[in-house]
Amino acid sequence: MENFNNVNFKRQLPSPEELKKEIPLSEEGKKIKENMDNEIAKIFKGESHKFILIIGPCSADRKDAVLDYVSRLAKVQEDVKDKLVIIPRVYTGKPRTNGMGYKGMLHQPDPNKEPDMYEGIKAIRLLFKEVIEKTGLCPADEMLYPENYTYFSDLLSYIAVGARSVENQQHRLVSSGMDIPVGMKNPTSGDATIMLNSIKAAQSAHTFIYRGWEVESTGNDMVHAILRGSVDKFGKNHPNYHYEDLKNLYDLYYNEGYKNPALIVDTNHSNSGKKYLEQPRIANEVLHAMRHSEDIKKMVKGLMIESYIEDGSQKVEEGIYGKSITDPCLGWEKTKELIYMISNQIK
Repeated sequence: MENFNNVNFKRQLPSPEELKKEIPLSEEGKKIKENMDNEIAKIFKGESHKFILIIGPCSADRKDAVLDYVSRLAKVQEDVKDKLVIIPRVYTGKPRTNGMGYKGMLHQPDPNKEPDMYEGIKAIRLLFKEVIEKTGLCPADEMLYPENYTYFSDLLSYIAVGARSVENQQHRLVSSGMDIPVGMKNPTSGDATIMLNSIKAAQSAHTFIYRGWEVESTGNDMVHAILRGSVDKFGKNHPNYHYEDLKNLYDLYYNEGYKNPALIVDTNHSNSGKKYLEQPRIANEVLHAMRHSEDIKKMVKGLMIESYIEDGSQKVEEGIYGKSITDPCLGWEKTKELIYMISNQIK
């Protein structure tokens, strides 16, 4: 294809059908995912009182460390299965505020090499597949590029729409056609009405263009809110996980008659000011609010936590196994302690 303006059409990528045929999920993997999807759906629909933890690295940077980490999660999941459902964060696209830096496994399956989107989509599909088949857990990802969802639609059990994407029309419409929970984060401004408008749009039916097709969606009742804090015009972080914030969202939800009103609280990002060690304290405060208010307990379905094998973060060139190359994360020992602490507080 010829160039236009400043775009070079480098090569055509395989279709989702071709990639799924090349890297199929096993029959056992399909059963694992079906069971997990059913269990997660019951939580969001109020049919189960289990609590969700969407937990894992800020970005999935290397296959071996991610599989190691999720395998550790799987062992803990067995201990807490009566109270918690763990959904590993396997985030393969990293939104960049200024467009610079590591953009995730989709762009660079090897962070030390040049971008290669063809190898990226294959590496992601293989990673998701192995997470399911080797650990029995089913991954969550952030939907940075809505047109890529069908490459992985049979592998993902949870989708998040980020603070910088939540106002985007395509994200909202594509979310309306999914059959898994989709979390809409509040925008960086903190305006809850933008997030709620996104939820309302995604819970409704639409006709739109997707991957060259005119398509119709039926609406997704499991689209819900994620509170992640905000940033003001001076660049200062403001949390929105406090009791008053949760009660305010509850009132907004129920006054407008949303389907399956639900909330996941993000314990990092602007809620912690990216001070990752604050995440256990924030988790504790949310759990306390749930004990204090039946309304909040009914609405809050879980927490989102950034965690990896090693504490903190590093530069790509440092190459420390299991340490985040984007935002800092809780290390494994602190993570394990936090999961058991949360489990002990869930009634």
